[in-house]
Amino acid sequence: MDTITYTVREEEKNARIDKVISGLNQEWSRTQVQQWIKDGHVLVNGAQVKTNYKCSLHDELTVDIPEPENLDVEPEEMNLDIYYEDQDVLVVNKPRGMVVHPAPGHLSGTLVNGLMAHCKDLSGINGVLRPGIVHRIDKDTSGLLMVAKNDLAHESLVNQLVNKTVVRKYKAIVHGNIPHEYGTIDAPLGRDPRDRQSMTVVDNGKNAVTHFHVLERFGDFTFIECQLETGRTHQIRVHMKYIGYPLAGDPKYGPKKTIDLDGQALHAGVLGFNHPRTDEFLQFEAPLPAVFEAVLEQLRNNC
Repeated sequence: MDTITYTVREEEKNARIDKVISGLNQEWSRTQVQQWIKDGHVLVNGAQVKTNYKCSLHDELTVDIPEPENLDVEPEEMNLDIYYEDQDVLVVNKPRGMVVHPAPGHLSGTLVNGLMAHCKDLSGINGVLRPGIVHRIDKDTSGLLMVAKNDLAHESLVNQLVNKTVVRKYKAIVHGNIPHEYGTIDAPLGRDPRDRQSMTVVDNGKNAVTHFHVLERFGDFTFIECQLETGRTHQIRVHMKYIGYPLAGDPKYGPKKTIDLDGQALHAGVLGFNHPRTDEFLQFEAPLPAVFEAVLEQLRNNC
């Protein structure tokens, strides 16, 4: 069982303890944290508290993280959109609205559930909740993901991500009319101190670089393609907001309900990498989902 300690900051004073702790890790839901508190896995200054405890400045929080291996993640038959598969690696086109991997309290209906039914073997490096998962995309982002079917493949693909040799291109619709054709955003990302479940540009954050170019303009909106140099949580969504062009439909980082799309207009359309065993470069491209195309047509008609 892993244990973490955390000291409550000024901006978290008077916040509920379940909100503060769930904000420390995007993988932890408030429901899950509340159960940890009830089970005695969370201490405040060495003592147990209730789930509605309001934190004080400099409170010392101790969290004993239960082992996830006890969770029962079941295979589920799904009609997965497989673009490529061999003994080592699989490339799948994830639909909008699907979560990539399970979390406590949400153990079904995820891409991992479908992969477990489709494949007999997946890399075990990331544990029972994320077998085979090398990288991920957000629930409401559609597009291509590479999946490792063994540990050799997993380590190779992770190293390629670290060395920035994986090609990852996304298409997005953003608010505003970007005046220039090309741009690069080089701004470090970290947790938002005012909202620990969000990311933002911070001086002491992790290096993050996004390149983009304009594909089409629609007056109040711009259709762009982004290429990731790094792969931080919510990178494109936060970077585009940072320069004043937030993603259309983004419920967390942009104006809500501005287009007819549930969630951000973002699609991981191109994925390229070297095969873990043969070193052959493979690249795949997935077309925009129909709902994304429909929004583009509507914007074109409104111009």
